[in-house]
Amino acid sequence: MEASFSSRLKGWRQRRGLSQLELAMAAEVSQRHVSFLELGRTAPSRDMVLRLAAALALPLRQQNALLLAAGFSPQWREGSLAAPELAQVNQALDYMLQQQDPYPAFVLDRRWNLLRANGGGRHLVAFLTDSPWSEPQTPINLAQALVAPDQLRPLLANWREVVIYFLRGVANDALADGSEETAALLERLRAYPGVPKSSELSLDDRQDPILAMHFVKGKASLKLFTTLATLGTPQHVTAQEIRVECFFPADVETAAILKGWAARSPL
Repeated sequence: MEASFSSRLKGWRQRRGLSQLELAMAAEVSQRHVSFLELGRTAPSRDMVLRLAAALALPLRQQNALLLAAGFSPQWREGSLAAPELAQVNQALDYMLQQQDPYPAFVLDRRWNLLRANGGGRHLVAFLTDSPWSEPQTPINLAQALVAPDQLRPLLANWREVVIYFLRGVANDALADGSEETAALLERLRAYPGVPKSSELSLDDRQDPILAMHFVKGKASLKLFTTLATLGTPQHVTAQEIRVECFFPADVETAAILKGWAARSPL
């Protein structure tokens, strides 16, 4: 059963940790009006739904859901990344991937499915999986690959430290987007054997400015840290949910390996 507008509004307000007064002030309406909306005693206008959604910092997908619950059509379009209307976005993504070579870079969706990789990313996947790069029939989920016991975990010398940070990130995603799919992904990750519980997600004090992933395979040692980029002014659901993850070497040895891969076999 679909949630009503009033229950969705109250749920998001509580998720954001706001009182009715705080939400009212942010949306520039009266507390009484917010109260009536949450009780279902007043029907919102389309403009009011969007004002409240903006005050709650809702993602575009959830803004559409709130509009539908109030009886209005969606405001924001969504569709395939390959759609013609996203041609300029695709050009920007391809440019970012190319500029990152020979270091790895990936285009991901909001639930960490791998959509695209540059040459360095393809080399990294091939190295870690012992398989030449090929476009997967179904997207590789990098979250599950990192956390599952039979994929990347055996190759990560500091897996526990890395997964603690990563689970925090997915938990923040689940809190921010409020979707059942992201919440389900978080629960799947937490259910894998050996994954630290929420109460254990703490780290010792460290002096390093970043936490690098330390992959060890045979005689090869790779230390990589990452950056995540999103589009700054999205007005399309798909565009808002795209991420570009770029990997950088954390030491000169790793840089030499990545450059060596590209020199021997550019992809």
